[in-house]
Amino acid sequence: MYYFRGTSSNAMYLYPLLKNTHLIFIFLICAFLQAHQPAKPRFRALALAEKGGHHLSYSKAARVWLNQLAADSNFTIDYIDNTDRIDSAFLSDYQLFIQLDYPPYGWTERAVKAFEQYINEGRGGWVGFHHATLLGEFDGYSIWPWFYAFMGQIRFKDYIPDFATGHVWVEDTVHPVMKGLPAVFTVQTEEWYTYDKSPRPQVKVLARVDEQSYNPPSDKIMGDHPVIWTNPAYKSRNIYIFMGHSPDLFQNKAYLQLFKNAIFWASGL
Repeated sequence: MYYFRGTSSNAMYLYPLLKNTHLIFIFLICAFLQAHQPAKPRFRALALAEKGGHHLSYSKAARVWLNQLAADSNFTIDYIDNTDRIDSAFLSDYQLFIQLDYPPYGWTERAVKAFEQYINEGRGGWVGFHHATLLGEFDGYSIWPWFYAFMGQIRFKDYIPDFATGHVWVEDTVHPVMKGLPAVFTVQTEEWYTYDKSPRPQVKVLARVDEQSYNPPSDKIMGDHPVIWTNPAYKSRNIYIFMGHSPDLFQNKAYLQLFKNAIFWASGL
C-alpha cells in the first residue's frame, strides 16, 4: 500500500505505479495457476485381467503397482475384467493394451475383430503376460487362429502345477525392454508352461529360462524354452512376458524393471 500527502497532482504521478503493481499481481497469479495445472497424461493404457481364478492375487498386486507407476510417470490406466466393451471405438482411446493373465479365448466376436485391427494397423502397443499363451481348445472354445500366429504358432502343452524357481537368461541385451536387467535373474514360484514347440522360428526371443535351474527339478521341459519375446511381423510394438503367476513378482526388482521397460517401449515412448 502507498501513502502520500499533497494535491491531486501527486496522485497523478503515483497512478502508473499503482497500475503496474496491479498488473504484476495478476501476472503472478496466472503464472501460479499455470504452474499448478496437472500436466497432460503422456498416454492412456488399458489393462485386461480376469476377475477370478488362481491368478487373481497377481492381478491385484499388479494393479497396485501399475497405479503407482501411472501416478509417478504421468499416464492414465483403466481396468476391465471382460471383453464386452471392446470394439474399435473403445480401443481408439488407448495407446497401450496390457493383457494381465487373461486367456486368448472367450472374447466376444466384436472384441476379437477390434483387437486384431488394433495390432495389425499399429493403433497401439501390447504387453501380454502369462495366461496370454494358453492357446488350444479350452472351456469349449476353439483356438483363436490369429492369436496363435501372433504368439509364434505355439500351443499350450503342460505346466509345473506345484511351481518351481527358475533362472531367466537375457539373450538380447540391447533391446529397450531388457535395459537395466542383469544377464541372469531368478524368478520364484512360477508354473513354467511348456508348448508343443518353441516359438523361436517365428518371433524375436529376448530371454529364455534355464530348465536345468528348476528348483525343485521337473521333467516338464522343452529344451529351448523362450519366456520373453516380441513378434516383429506385426505393426504394433508387442512384447510377451511369460512370468506372471505369483504376486511375489512385485518384490522382484528385475521383474519390475522389465515390466516398466515393456510399458514405455510398447507405448512408443
